[in-house]
Amino acid sequence: MSTTPEFGSLRSDDDNWDIVSSVGYTALLVAGWRALHAMSPQPLVRDDYAKVFIAASQDPYLAATLANPGTSEDEMAFPRLYGVQTRFFDDFFVDAGAAGIRQAVIVAAGLDSRAYRLEWPQETTVFEVDLPKVLEFKARVLNEQGAAPKARRVEVAADLRTDWSRALEAAGFDVERPSAWSVEGVLPYLTDDAQNTLFTRISGLSAPGSRIAIGALGSRLDHDQLEALETAHPGVNMSGDVDFSALTYEPQTDPAERLAAHGWVVEPVRNTLDLQAGYGMTPPEVDVKIDSFMRSQYIMATR
Repeated sequence: MSTTPEFGSLRSDDDNWDIVSSVGYTALLVAGWRALHAMSPQPLVRDDYAKVFIAASQDPYLAATLANPGTSEDEMAFPRLYGVQTRFFDDFFVDAGAAGIRQAVIVAAGLDSRAYRLEWPQETTVFEVDLPKVLEFKARVLNEQGAAPKARRVEVAADLRTDWSRALEAAGFDVERPSAWSVEGVLPYLTDDAQNTLFTRISGLSAPGSRIAIGALGSRLDHDQLEALETAHPGVNMSGDVDFSALTYEPQTDPAERLAAHGWVVEPVRNTLDLQAGYGMTPPEVDVKIDSFMRSQYIMATR
């Protein structure tokens, strides 16, 4: 298995990936940050499956990082920020369940383990949408661990750039019942047209009372500002050798505006600093600097 992702080239409309290449590797990287966050003294969330995915991938960079984790504020910056993001989506699904919603859809599920981690209400179905190779890797690793989901978990092997809504309905999704949708970190990897199509399809599938949460640490990476940050805070290591600029697209339309145009009632948009304050945290200087150029955005809306 190759553990060195190919970066530096432009995306194509029909490119594909597994968990150790291209966009798929970013899911593995985020799992590594979740694993590191779980090692911190007071983690906001604990994802004990994250380190298992890293071990199974045999990725040398992430394995070495987990074996010798940093402890300073700078070294733990991205694990901390992804801990905040994970908590945001965890709380979203818990609140949706408390409101009576029994269908959850995790868009571009990657190595999301919420079907196994969260305490879901009875009769909840969690649909996970992603490419077949990504879902196959996750299922294999979790089966080897003897992990059991805490809700009815349904895989939907599909490409978000195609009409995945048909596959979702064929898997048992009920368009007449309210649903809760998470769109975590995926928008920067979709073209503007693909994003619009994604929101159109989600909106068409969402009965009144449905909820959606969207969020990412940033829409696009500015390398000059990242280099300046790493000079001022040498302990920061965002991603090893991953070049996000080769994988992402320049955003054209604000996702909150897209939701409103599709008939969603959008709550006030927050950034990661707002979320930290809500969790009783004081963002350190490095987090403030990171957010100044990555421009995080966390959105919730109701249909």
